[in-house]
Amino acid sequence: MAPPAPEGDGMKAFAIAVAGLATAVGAWVGAPAEPAPAAGQFQQVLKRIQQFRELQITEEEEQRLGEAVSERVRARYGVVQDAAVHKYVSLVGAVLAQASSRPAIPYTFIVLDTDGVNAFAAPGGFVLVTRGALGLISNEAELAGVLGHELIHVTNKHAIRAIQKGKLVQMTADETLRDKAVFAKLVDSTTDLVLAGFGRAEELESDRDGLRLANKVGYDPRGLQDFLTRLAERNKEAAGKQGLFASHPEMQERLGRIARQIAGERLSAVATLEARYRQHVSYTAKPQTEIALIEGGAAGLAGSGKGDQLKEGEEAKKTEEAPKKKGGFGLSSLLKPLGPEKKSAEVVGSGASRGIDRELNARGGRVATVVAVRLTAAEIEAFKKEGSLKLP
Repeated sequence: MAPPAPEGDGMKAFAIAVAGLATAVGAWVGAPAEPAPAAGQFQQVLKRIQQFRELQITEEEEQRLGEAVSERVRARYGVVQDAAVHKYVSLVGAVLAQASSRPAIPYTFIVLDTDGVNAFAAPGGFVLVTRGALGLISNEAELAGVLGHELIHVTNKHAIRAIQKGKLVQMTADETLRDKAVFAKLVDSTTDLVLAGFGRAEELESDRDGLRLANKVGYDPRGLQDFLTRLAERNKEAAGKQGLFASHPEMQERLGRIARQIAGERLSAVATLEARYRQHVSYTAKPQTEIALIEGGAAGLAGSGKGDQLKEGEEAKKTEEAPKKKGGFGLSSLLKPLGPEKKSAEVVGSGASRGIDRELNARGGRVATVVAVRLTAAEIEAFKKEGSLKLP
């Protein structure tokens, strides 16, 4: 028999409890708090709580989501159609993946065809690094540091956690990820997350665990630190202050954390492999002021990838209209200048604006086709042996 409905003061207490529950749920799933539901809506509220608590995303669903997100990013920036470069980057990535906490998932490493200096990680094993980043990197240990950071986003399921916390997509109590409309919204939201960078906690976790991963297989642990230091120097030369680069204390905090970790964990300086890196990668990084920008600025992140140039004046308008991003200072965030100031068309057109994220909004190539790379176990072991990396 169902318990009797509360009456009088009991009903008031019940309503207050439900109101608090609704407020907590709203905060938890990212929705604004609403007035207390009537007693008949109580089960609906509980169902929504249970839905997010029990939301399970299989590895197959994770890979399907990551593939869709990767497709958006590839369409936006294009893909370098160089099989040799892709194979080299994939070999470094495979060495790291084998030593990671999720060695069995199918990883895909992609070199994006853009001068912007950036790197991204989509769920399910998709790691993307730009041609511009490869040009700024000076040795294989630095590449391992960057790829290791992005791999941790995958292995630690940072995007999946965000979904399960209800932060990326709003769902009704009757919807599931199998619904095409919900999945499409999730792809949109996850793409935005991947491009904008994860939260502070996730980025620091990726710094820490990615550094350990790279050193575990034999790379100099200072690789990521050296790359980020060079990245900061690159931005000191930019016209005007560009986002977090020049002297932002969070960059210094991050570099300080990495230095303390290396010292505290007594991580040894081993392979840097600069000669091997230069043998396979011949790109150079363009100064930020020479980077061509895409049509639509930040609003064009999921665009066609055709790389059309903005007319003078349009760039400023598009950038001002773009939605603001959440805070955070991870690798992806530090790999792009985030200037909130609005500038005139004249300043933007001259390439001197602090309001334009020139790394993220860099123009991309026209070809988005994935370059297929097939690695054998023998090739990976030979690659390790040649570089005096640690064998299993």
